[in-house]
Amino acid sequence: MRALVVDPGVPGSLRLGTAAEPRPAPDQLVLDVRHISLNRGEVAFAGQRPAGTVHGYDAAGVVVRAATDGSGPPVGARVAAFGAGAWAQRMAVDTTAVAEVPARVALSDAAALPMAGVTALRTLRSRSVLGRRVLITGAAGGVGRYAVQLAALGGAHVIASVGSAARAEGLAELGAHEVVVGLDGIDRPVDLVLDSVGGAQLVAAWELLAPGGDVRNIGWASGEPAVFAPYSLFSVGPSRTMSTVGDIDAFGPDLATLLEFVAAGKLSPEVDWRGSWERVADAAQALLDRRIAGKAVLDVEPAASD
Repeated sequence: MRALVVDPGVPGSLRLGTAAEPRPAPDQLVLDVRHISLNRGEVAFAGQRPAGTVHGYDAAGVVVRAATDGSGPPVGARVAAFGAGAWAQRMAVDTTAVAEVPARVALSDAAALPMAGVTALRTLRSRSVLGRRVLITGAAGGVGRYAVQLAALGGAHVIASVGSAARAEGLAELGAHEVVVGLDGIDRPVDLVLDSVGGAQLVAAWELLAPGGDVRNIGWASGEPAVFAPYSLFSVGPSRTMSTVGDIDAFGPDLATLLEFVAAGKLSPEVDWRGSWERVADAAQALLDRRIAGKAVLDVEPAASD
């Protein structure tokens, strides 16, 4: 079958090639993949994986072989999926990592949700955000744009931080109460920070954190170290915390929640770039250059109807 495979010798380290058909375990189904989505981190670090590896985690398509243990959706079901080796014509995926796509939701939109959407959902759900001040850095990206919407749905006062004024477009419409460049203009403490930038901005965000607040690190797009001054992590009063978010277990139920939000018109998939997987180099470079606001979705050829 055709697949997007790692090739460190080409620009972007990804190319269309061939791979063996998937061999599912008893608790895995086989998906005829119709659409895939790219995440910036996957693209940035593709060259670090072994040559020939089928890359990617996000896909949507139609079940062509149900799991032999009887779990999961039947043949013919439209599903979104999260699992290794997703960027291929067919993938084997755990039945706990898929969700059926409502009829009102296009498969191309569903493909945009798994990694970025579930990351945003799980990060925000770890504590109540109702009435809280929530700062989301890197808010123009895939995770960021979902986090803005979900935090607003949860009743938070949402502060969206972007790298430039041009990246601010559309965030107020998604639910951000304030949109700032960097951290300029934030003059009151915040209760929760979803940080995908790292570096000096993470240090500055920590200084904005209210007593009892949390910083959740979900990325490090700056590529720069975060240097904290002596004793800057200490404060009198309720403990402030900093932690990472990287749980990728059993995506299915959370993915189903996101799909229902999309079907109800409560969550926008935020697909800003769409094209054939033959154009993977174009999409990957646009992501790396931060020319995409939200998600990039590729159609697996030959094109098929949703």
